[in-house]
Parts: sequence; structure tokens; C-alpha cells
Amino acid sequence: MPRVVRHVLLIGLLMAAPAVVCAQEVVDRLAARVEADIILLSDVRALGRYQLFLDGKSESDAQLLDRLIDQWVVRSEASVARFPQPSEEEIDRSLARLKRSFSSTEEFEARKRQSGVTDEEIHRMLKSQLYLSNYLDTRFRPTIQVADKDVEEFYQARVVPRAESRGQSPPTLDAAREFIQEALVQRAINDQAERWMKESRSRLRVQSLLDESGK
Repeated sequence: MPRVVRHVLLIGLLMAAPAVVCAQEVVDRLAARVEADIILLSDVRALGRYQLFLDGKSESDAQLLDRLIDQWVVRSEASVARFPQPSEEEIDRSLARLKRSFSSTEEFEARKRQSGVTDEEIHRMLKSQLYLSNYLDTRFRPTIQVADKDVEEFYQARVVPRAESRGQSPPTLDAAREFIQEALVQRAINDQAERWMKESRSRLRVQSLLDESGK
């Protein structure tokens, strides 16, 4: 998974769906109100399942809710800007990369069963991930400039020690330059996006209802 996605977006969905009633008992509850929108407890649970699928563990409900609120900020601005949704081809490529991150098809399927995540949820999460990460990239990349000295520092501090720790000869600086520049751009996108989301959230009306909805 691209680091910018995992660090900033930490994939998931904000699904504004009605509460489900079964046997006269409400099985879905409000987790939070954000401006005029809501986040359901089922949204929190869905993100938790996806984290469990990806990493073998998930965060607390409060942390998951925090991720979803960040995504609400990005999605709201992207929607106002009429930013295009990713194509099915783009989603398919993302799914292929995800599958390659597992050691085998069997491990991929086993982790799905253990986490309880469905193919439909994976598709929705990947679509959401691409939409939000593409928007952040478009919003912040044009303002980022990478200095030569930063490339050289990254090479000496990260590339060379990593190669040597593996008993390998490090690539030349010129050979690694494009990779390093992109890594630094992604880090800068992360930093700018985090500052922007923090500022945007300070102006939001957010009411967490997790304590009332329970675990």
C-alpha cells in the first residue's frame, strides 16, 4: 500500500445509510455527527475489519472514528470540486497490487475469512482510497519542490544503510534519484494534508456518540 494512503487516509468509507432494525432491536447506531452528516457504528466496524484484513489487527473504535472524520474532510472538499471517481480499471490495478502484497492467494483468502471482510467491502474501500488519495495528490503535488540536498540526504540516510543492511551494494545516487524524489514528494503531501485536515477539523461541528452507542 502506498504510504501516503496508509498514513494519511487509512482507508475506509463514510456510508450514510439508515439504521437497520431487526427483531425490534436497533443493530446499527450513530457513531458521530459531522456537520449535517452522520457516521454510523457500522462504518467504524467496516474500517476495523479492513484494517484487520490488511495488518492482522485494528485500532480502537475512537481511533477508527477519527480516521473516518479525516476522510469526511477530504471527501467533502473533493465532492465540492467535482473531482472524478476512479475508473474500474484503476480499481482493478489497485486490487492486483493489494493481492501481490500477500505471500500467496491462499493467504489473501485466509485473511479475508479471518477478518470477515467481503469482496464488496474491499472493492468499496479501494475505490474510496483511490478517490481520496488522487484528490490529495492533485491538490498538493503542484506546490511541492524537492531540493537536491534533500535528495542527497535521503540517499545517505536511508538508501545506503538499507542496502548495506541487506548485504547489497547501494545503487548510485543518479539511479535512485527518481525513487527518492517521489518518496520525498509523498512525504510532503502527507505533511501538508495533515496540517490542512487539522485546520479544517478545527472549524467543524463534530459530536462523537461512541460512548452512547457502546462497543
